[in-house]
Amino acid sequence: MNYALMIGGMAVVTVLVKALFFILGDRIVFPRWLSLALSFVPVTVLTAIITPMILAPHDKGLELTTHNPQLLASLVTIVVCVLSRRQMLTIVAGLLSFFFFQWQLAH
Repeated sequence: MNYALMIGGMAVVTVLVKALFFILGDRIVFPRWLSLALSFVPVTVLTAIITPMILAPHDKGLELTTHNPQLLASLVTIVVCVLSRRQMLTIVAGLLSFFFFQWQLAH
């Protein structure tokens, strides 16, 4: 199959599905259980993207060692988040701890 045709077809389907919600607007009412389930989609997708980057950053299997700056920084970030419940502090602590561990492990 022609790749351009396949990509174009996927684009058309994607646009139509998204446009359907804009066109119908408030006339679509999801059941409560479905709305609740859909509220977890962003967290689930973000977790699915980030977890492999933390546990296997070099695509050579799991790196569950103290030489993995992503893993160490994520543990620090989790502790800061649980203790403070402050989003900006958690982000700053995660970034600073990652750069610190990366710098420490490079030396």
